[in-house]
Formats: sequence, C-alpha cells, structure tokens
Amino acid sequence: MVIGASRGLGRAFIEGLPGDGDTVVGVSRSKPLVSNPSQSVELRWIEADFARPLEAVDRVERESPDELDVIICNLGIWEETAFTDGYSFLEHSDESIAEMMDVNVTGTILLLKRLMPRLLHSQKPQLILTGSTSGLRQSGRPEVAFGASKFALAGIADALREGFRRDGLAVTCLQLGYLNTDDSIAIPLEEAAARGGGELIPMHDVVEVVRSVLHLSKAAFVREIVIPAIRDERF
Repeated sequence: MVIGASRGLGRAFIEGLPGDGDTVVGVSRSKPLVSNPSQSVELRWIEADFARPLEAVDRVERESPDELDVIICNLGIWEETAFTDGYSFLEHSDESIAEMMDVNVTGTILLLKRLMPRLLHSQKPQLILTGSTSGLRQSGRPEVAFGASKFALAGIADALREGFRRDGLAVTCLQLGYLNTDDSIAIPLEEAAARGGGELIPMHDVVEVVRSVLHLSKAAFVREIVIPAIRDERF
C-alpha cells in the first residue's frame, strides 16, 4: 500500500516498485490516471482526503485488504511558500498550519493505528515513512510546521519499531532532500539526474533505494536513510 500515491514520488513508487503477481493499493484524495505497472500487477485505489483525518482513516480501513506486507506512508503537504525566499512563518494562517499537522502527523498516526493489525499478519511486515532532510537537526531550513511534522516521523518510526519489535516489524524512515518531481521514472535516469545541476534527486534513485530495502531478509532492516542531492550545501 502506498499512501499519497497520485503524483510525484508516490506515483513513482506505484509505477516502479511492484513485481509480477503483486497487488498494489494506492491511496490519494482522488483516483489519478495511472495505468498498471504491468499486466501481472493488480492495482487498486482508495480515495481519501487526509485534511479530514478521521474520515480518511475510516475509509482506508474499510476498503483495505485484510493483510498487507508493505506500507509506504508518503503523506505530506507543506506551506504555500515553503522552500522559497518568500516564506515567512508569521504570515501563514493558523488554519493552514493546523491542516498541515492534521495531514502530516495526525493522519499518519491514526492511519497506522488502524492498519497495523493487518500489516502484522504478514510474514515480513515492512513500513517505510517518507520524511525529509528538513526534519533533521540543524537542517538549515526555516519552514516551521513542515519541519516539525517531518521531525515527528522519526519519533513515530522509533516508537513503532520498539512497540512491535517482537512482531518483526521493520520500520525505515527516508530523509529525502530536494526531489526532481518533474521527470517521471519513465524518463531516462541520466536525463532526470541532469535537471537541477546536481541540486535535485531523481525519483529513480529513491525507488531503487526502497526496492533494495524491501528485498532485505527478515533478519535485517534499515533504520534511516538520508538522501541529499550531491550539491546540497547543507550536507
């Protein structure tokens, strides 16, 4: 299951990760025009808007399969002027900040609470949370609400890992830098990597890293992966 799957990285996960015989469930506000990765992959869709987290988790729980092997939680919105010179914490409304925390934090916690029993039925339960380098200490970014919400993911990951260690739950937090979301994984890697002059990460690279994590044995897990762009001066 990929939550936040309609575009960008979530869509890249849908298109790039499944193998023959897999069933993939995408979750997003609306069903996008995404074709099956291959004829041997079953693609299902659940429409849920996490700006209303209680309604969203009710719907996802109701329509989810009884058993899940992998959950990739790619939920995340940010301030309208985030990552621009025009960003100002004081100019963002209380309502927009509250909505962001509802989606990024409350929605994530409630959804995982509902779905965890289904994930733990798996012989090899795996959870991947899409964080951000903005959520790391001394990240060099000023976006308060977005940074706080992504910092929270590390705490969620640590707590779930400890709470379900005896169940063999593998939890990985991806701390990602600036992504090239303009070029889908259908674009050749070299072309996607050239965009941004080394300051943007092609989504192909993230998909490849996640594929490797998913293929680890039950005896190992990757706790955290930090992936900045090669010319990101913060790292």
